[in-house]
Amino acid sequence: MERKTTHPRLTAGEDGDDNGGGGAGRPGVGTVVKAKPKTKKPSMYRVLLLNDDYTPMEFVVHVLERFFNKSREAATEIMLHVHHRGVGVCGIYTYEIAETKVSQVIDFARRHQHPLQCTMEKE
Repeated sequence: MERKTTHPRLTAGEDGDDNGGGGAGRPGVGTVVKAKPKTKKPSMYRVLLLNDDYTPMEFVVHVLERFFNKSREAATEIMLHVHHRGVGVCGIYTYEIAETKVSQVIDFARRHQHPLQCTMEKE
């Protein structure tokens, strides 16, 4: 197979253009174009706090501020939602981040002797 040397003034179709139609009268000779793989968005997960009758409300607000970067007002609103409805969303994250936050909250609650439950579910 003969290969042309590259010349600075070559035009499209003379040597290895991207149209795959062969170059300069040589049928079947073209440039191989790699197909770009489609990147899939990662699955997202809701991190949830569950209500219980023992964990102090102020502790829940502190957890929301510390682990979910919520303002005092937003944390209080979420805490009241959990208190009245039994469950509330703290945030939505990729799997690894959600899993880490769930572990951090549960570990922190246990160290402070509170039964606060935190879980995650696929969005």
